[in-house]
Amino acid sequence: MNVIKSDLEKDDLVKLINGGKPARGCLMTRRSFLLTGGIATSVVMIGMPGMVDAQQPAVVSTYPRKLIARLSELRVDEPLDFEYPDEGAYAESILVKLGREAGGGLGPDSDVVAFNYTCTHQGGPLQGTYQAADKALGPCPLHLTTFDLTRHGIFISGQAYQSLPQVLLELDGDDIYAVGMFGLIYGRIDNLQG
Repeated sequence: MNVIKSDLEKDDLVKLINGGKPARGCLMTRRSFLLTGGIATSVVMIGMPGMVDAQQPAVVSTYPRKLIARLSELRVDEPLDFEYPDEGAYAESILVKLGREAGGGLGPDSDVVAFNYTCTHQGGPLQGTYQAADKALGPCPLHLTTFDLTRHGIFISGQAYQSLPQVLLELDGDDIYAVGMFGLIYGRIDNLQG
């Protein structure tokens, strides 16, 4: 068995394999490969100038307008339970007059808010967990998530990574109506059924 011992013999062997042509080095270095790949990825992700933009229409849901309570009958830190936007799964909600201004609040003091009662982490029930001192809902019995009702239901602590869905309210005289949802209710792909 013959063993190739010198670079000259290796070059001769490569010429023999390539039909008399000398060996070629790699056409692309690692640096140029990464640069080219990065540019190609950017072009695909951002789009090339002059390409027609794909347009997708916004999904607009019509929500039922539902009478929830009368503003004059609400008392500070006394929650009222109701179902919205329907009577389906995870529709239980809370309406509460917080006694201090809140994001999305209604009334002369902007302190009346409503939220869905289902934890956004794994669907834990939040009924009966309103904390008047902190103006919070929770902790969730599953993983202890707590939500701040003065700041659009943002989570304060726990495992959730999304705010509670806020029920959008409308005041008509003394009547408080639920008119929409800000955020997706846990367990649904759309806030309205069928």
